[in-house]
Amino acid sequence: MGRIKLEMPAVYSFKTELTVRITDINYGGHLGNADVLALMHEARVRFLKSFGYSEIDVEGFGTIMLDSVVIYKAQAFAGDILQIEVAAGDFSRLGCDIFYRITKKEDGTEVVLAKTGIAVFDYTNQKRISPPEAFVKKLGG
Repeated sequence: MGRIKLEMPAVYSFKTELTVRITDINYGGHLGNADVLALMHEARVRFLKSFGYSEIDVEGFGTIMLDSVVIYKAQAFAGDILQIEVAAGDFSRLGCDIFYRITKKEDGTEVVLAKTGIAVFDYTNQKRISPPEAFVKKLGG
């Protein structure tokens, strides 16, 4: 079976920490895959906030998710403090990618490598728009 490969950035412009909650644990006794996406969502919201944005206000427009790629590297358990590094890249006229590197704070074990594709979205007119120049500049494009 072929594995997905993901080229990750060398530098991350943002870092946050989240603790794995008992409600994040699945029947296998470790962090569930759906909960990884929820942790990424929280990290993305914090990342955008660090630039003065929210998912519903990027230079007056919202964002919309296009795709997600998640590569699981190790298990995480209730109580683990996870360090989530976030960076934006691969800017185009259609959007950009947000990259996530999730490690255990205690020992640096890499738990997840991931990216989400986002577009800037005009919810009033229900259409994608090119990312505003100020957004691209702030996030490093």
